[in-house]
Amino acid sequence: MGETGREEYKIQSFDSETQKLLKTALKDPSSVDLDKVANIIVDQSLKDCVFSKEAGRICYTIIQAESKQVGQSVFRRSLLNRLQQEYKDREDLRTRSLQAWICYVTFICNIFDYLRVNNMPMMALVNPVYDCLFRMAQPDSLRKEEEVDCLVLQLHRIGEQLEKMNSQRMDELFSLLRDGFLLQEGLSSLSQLLLLEIIEFRAADWKMTDAAQKYYYSEVTD
Repeated sequence: MGETGREEYKIQSFDSETQKLLKTALKDPSSVDLDKVANIIVDQSLKDCVFSKEAGRICYTIIQAESKQVGQSVFRRSLLNRLQQEYKDREDLRTRSLQAWICYVTFICNIFDYLRVNNMPMMALVNPVYDCLFRMAQPDSLRKEEEVDCLVLQLHRIGEQLEKMNSQRMDELFSLLRDGFLLQEGLSSLSQLLLLEIIEFRAADWKMTDAAQKYYYSEVTD
């Protein structure tokens, strides 16, 4: 998890009125329409993958501020409702826009990473996150470098946490990835390299050995 104490958030892509609303939500959440704030954050996350990486930290801060201020979780409920809505429509989203789908997966994985209940990841997000990653491990997705790249990045970030929540599904996911790596035709050399790297990363107990880091870094940069 990143630092949540920093005051700088990447919200410059919004108009000045929305920036003001978000800044207020971060400090004084009970004074704004938190349902509207949740929708603004999700809408932007689906359009902007850079923002979707930042959004988990913003959401975490708003949830913490609301809990301290009024002991409620209006924002968290609104956020999870909207995530569930997009999750139900995920196949349509992927068909409509591959970029929006990749942004959504990045966003839900960031929310999983940041949101905690009693210092544990939220159980309600475990299966939806797995379902998204399983979708990215299907043959048609493995032929798209952007999806493989997203899948591998998310597994680097939250794979170890996810495995602790449900190790059987992680075994099933990596069985798909191994089959994809060994058997599937039409994979780019970069996708093959990324899949091999994440398979070895998990086999090394979610750690990157120095030798592997040197090998994969030199291959990617060549």
